[in-house]
Amino acid sequence: MGYIEETNELKLDFEKIAKMQGQKVLPVAVQNADTDEVILIAYTNREAMLESIRLRRVVLWSTSRDELWHKGKTSGNEFELLEIRVNCEQNSLVYRARPLKGNICHTSYNGVANNCFYRRLDMDTMALVNLNGSIHEK
Repeated sequence: MGYIEETNELKLDFEKIAKMQGQKVLPVAVQNADTDEVILIAYTNREAMLESIRLRRVVLWSTSRDELWHKGKTSGNEFELLEIRVNCEQNSLVYRARPLKGNICHTSYNGVANNCFYRRLDMDTMALVNLNGSIHEK
């Protein structure tokens, strides 16, 4: 894991959307259908969404690599796609999915898998707090 994943310092990427200029994507929240936890926020395009529907697996669009991202294809930690929800303005989606095995994020804490929202912002100190225990100071 890198600095961003391990730090308690707030380093939000407000340039992410600007970096995606020209990409025709929608944000998609992936939600664990069994626990209702939000696992991750990513992006999809028409091709990735149709592939997700065809396979009944979560397939996203990697905006940084500019390619299909078959969640879990290399790690084996796939997500079964159970339902797609569309917001009122039809400009974002929620994928209700079931993790099939293993980690649901590339991060872990003491060998236990995290979801991607494993930290909360302490609004008094503006520090990130690991919900699974103390985080190493960086």
